[in-house]
Amino acid sequence: MVQMVTGRRGRSGARLAFVFAVLSVAAATAAESPSAPNGPSGLPLPRFVSLKAERVNVRSGPTKDNDVSWVYTRVGLPVEIIAEYDNWRRIRDWEGSEGWVLHSLLSGRRTALISAPAKAADDFVPLHASADDTSAITARLQAGVLAIVKRCGGNWCRISGEGFDGWIEEERLWGVYPGETVD
Repeated sequence: MVQMVTGRRGRSGARLAFVFAVLSVAAATAAESPSAPNGPSGLPLPRFVSLKAERVNVRSGPTKDNDVSWVYTRVGLPVEIIAEYDNWRRIRDWEGSEGWVLHSLLSGRRTALISAPAKAADDFVPLHASADDTSAITARLQAGVLAIVKRCGGNWCRISGEGFDGWIEEERLWGVYPGETVD
């Protein structure tokens, strides 16, 4: 049953109730959405980023009062942001180590580390001329080589670095999620 209310007070109350109903539906929809942004940045978690600075202190907690657990000294290393608190990002590296870093020391530039094949006699991974394992091999990359991720799709990624550029199977990279599209 809908009751008509006249007068200034009644219309304001009805408007307020309508606005509240719309906001409630929007909040419920956002909470149900698996791709809803998380954290203060408004960006999804988890996500891959890279180190922006030559020296990055990793702390035991999200303040400068917390002890430095270790220091990264290689620009461009990929890390995974797994949590956010204010201007701090909890990161995980390729070895599974976790700690807190100031957000200003991280870059959205996508990089990846070459990971060794599970059952190979050596730890070299082929880089192909195209996204096809029958295409010409343009280089063989050792595990641990750092690469810039140019794009990914269809289980292949185009990467480049010092002296190489080509396609590699996505599963051979740490810094890209399985099935992820990177443009």
